[in-house]
This record gives sequence, C-alpha cells and structure tokens, in this order.
Amino acid sequence: MKFACVFPGQGSQSVGMMSEFVDQYSEVKDLFSRASDALGYDLARIMAEGPVEELNKTECTQPAMLTAGVAAWKVLRMNTEQKPVLLAGHSLGEYTALVCSGALKFEDAVKLVAERGRLMQNAVPEGVGAMAAILGLDDDQVRSVCEQASSADLVAQAVNFNSPGQVVIAGHNDAVEKAMELAKEAKAKRALKLPVSVPSHSSLMIEAAQQLGEVLAGIEIGTPDIPVLQNVDAKAHSSADEIKQCLQQQLHNPVLWVDTVQNLIADGIDTIVECGPGKVLAGLNKRIDKSASNYTIDSIDNFTAFKDALGE
Repeated sequence: MKFACVFPGQGSQSVGMMSEFVDQYSEVKDLFSRASDALGYDLARIMAEGPVEELNKTECTQPAMLTAGVAAWKVLRMNTEQKPVLLAGHSLGEYTALVCSGALKFEDAVKLVAERGRLMQNAVPEGVGAMAAILGLDDDQVRSVCEQASSADLVAQAVNFNSPGQVVIAGHNDAVEKAMELAKEAKAKRALKLPVSVPSHSSLMIEAAQQLGEVLAGIEIGTPDIPVLQNVDAKAHSSADEIKQCLQQQLHNPVLWVDTVQNLIADGIDTIVECGPGKVLAGLNKRIDKSASNYTIDSIDNFTAFKDALGE
C-alpha cells in the first residue's frame, strides 16, 4: 500500500472530537495538555465539553482542529510501521500536515493558527463577509458568476475548488448573494450559504495575510521529513522561505484541493487517510478520483479498519 495522509480544516470540529483517543492514549491526553499550556487557556476542556459556541470561534477552532489532527497522526505512528509517502491538508489542515512532517513544532503551530484565526476574524467586520457553496456548475461557470456579481467595491470569488461540481465562493456578503442568484439561474443544483462570516481565501484577507507574514517571520520552519503538498499550487516545497510564502499566500488565494488529490494519485498513491475529525475530505476525495481507497482516523473503530487494511 502506498498511502498519503490528509488533514481536515475548519468546519469538521465538534464537541467531544477525538475523545476515544484521549481516553485510550496518555500521549494524546498529553498533547491536548500541551496545546492548552501553549495557549494559556484550557483548550482541552473546550474540545471535550464545549460550549459549541466557544469551540466554533475561529481563534479556538483552528488550534483545536490542529491538535485533533496531530492526535490522529500520533495514534497512527505509534501503532503502524508503514509511513505515508505524502501529506496534505485543506486550508488550516496544511499547518497540521507541516507539524506531522516535522517542519513545524507543535507548540509553535498551535499559537500560530490561533493568531491566524484572530487575524482572519478581525479582517472583516461581522456581517460584511460571507461564503457559499455552489454545487453542480463547473469551475469556469462559477468564476463567471462571481465576476458578474462583483463590482469596483464588492467582490465575490471562487476560493475552494473542493471537487468537480463543488466550489466554495467568498467575498462581500452582497456580492456573494448576487453570485448565488446568478448560479441558480445558470442551473446550479444548489447555492448554499455557509454559516461563517470570515470570507476565507478571498482578496478580503490580503491585509490579514500581510500581518500573518510578519508572524511567520518569527517562526522556525525546517525541511519536511515527508513532502507536504501545499494549497496554493498543489506542490511540495522544501525551503522554509517557500513554505512560509505559501502559507501567507494561502490566506487570500484559492485552495486547490482537486489538483492536490489528483497530484497525490499521479504520484502513485492508492490510499488516502484522513487524520482528524469527520469525513469531509474522504467524501471530496471519492468524488475527485474513485481509484484510491479512503480511510479515516476519527474513531478507534475506523483506525482499526485502516490498520487491518495495512495488514499490521
């Protein structure tokens, strides 16, 4: 088996996520404690008990999801001999992938993504930004409706190319709503507003990206032990400067998930393992290329199923 590990982003979080692993592995419990210590508040308690409103705050969600993804990775590496040959993550998940590759220290990453979340939340006033999922149109059609909906003052942009026929758009609320109407006129199956106010990966994040670049300048990044395909170009980078540049650009550029999965397959990957809560990426991956097997590490049972498939 030639497998890759991928890490989910914001939106897959839930209260109690990864609790089976916390209960079974002292190393995972310790990891959650380390995240709390790095942040200066009890992230582990919020992840375990909520309230959900607290967990869903962007500056809390991001370190929580990163910690959950690294926990799944720890369980994988402690219990299997085979290593993945490539890593990737969706948006925030790219940071998780870099931690698991050895390029980024865990405590540094926890604080970094918390700050990333804060910068994103502060970049656009509440109610000004929006995101929506457009289903059933091709990429060029989505780009076209966004262009038609945009003006000199208001923008809507295609920001997540998640799978064929599923593109997420973001920008100013009024432009996003206009783009949704135009998408329906263009015979989209659905145009669904997402319950987020931060227009991630759009040009409204340029200022936040500049501020993130200043934070990244003070972070030590090494050469990944396992190559990480990054969102902005679906390619692996080895130098610290290139990795930081990709992370900064990622904040205001589209997530090329379709290209990422296609590049994994082109590299000979036959199995993709989603490390962390939920099955969002596994669902997208199946729609992108049915030739690869997909597994998730979000529960003991699902991890056991993957371990059995490995033959270990």
